[in-house]
Amino acid sequence: MTVKLPEPVVLEGAHVRLEPLTEGHVPDLFAAGGGDDEVWRWLPAATPRTEGELLAIARHLLGSPEEYTAFAVISRETGRAVGWTTFCDVPGFDLSLEIGWTWYGRAVWRTAVNTEAKLLLLTHAFGTGDYNRVLLKTDHRNERSQKAIARIGGVYEGTLRRHRLRPDGTWRDTVCFSILDEEWPAAREALVARLERGARVLDEAPA
Repeated sequence: MTVKLPEPVVLEGAHVRLEPLTEGHVPDLFAAGGGDDEVWRWLPAATPRTEGELLAIARHLLGSPEEYTAFAVISRETGRAVGWTTFCDVPGFDLSLEIGWTWYGRAVWRTAVNTEAKLLLLTHAFGTGDYNRVLLKTDHRNERSQKAIARIGGVYEGTLRRHRLRPDGTWRDTVCFSILDEEWPAAREALVARLERGARVLDEAPA
């Protein structure tokens, strides 16, 4: 089990700022992706149809600090929250951390938002010296997310069959990727170069 999750901090990038998630972010977040089935298609909760439903999901994350360190993803262009992402505990693994429970409103798909958010999170995780492996996982049907994870340096580890039930009651197989601390310098260099090139067709689907 992860000894301790990272403390909530503010992580600044050129395109996004990650700041500790609060209930005050919910109105912007609902405007960004509330009620959008495509945004919530692969997430472990049903699509929130009201701000109250989204607030309940946020409160679950905020009320489980031993399992999640949650961040609101703020667009530097608008100053508004456009999604959220978390560090998660990884039971059964020493010095391992997961990046997951990530979503963004469709307005920022195919932009630098997800790539830079991952760069900030991974740089922070490996920079603390407390972790030697970061896990990223996704639904086996979510091929866009799998490609996105591979683009940021994730190495395929395997697939957990019938890992958990989706909100609609069907079974999800979970595809697992990881980045090790010794792999991170090369992956970071590639991510930085990608952002510097100003590529517009980036990570359409979060992971």
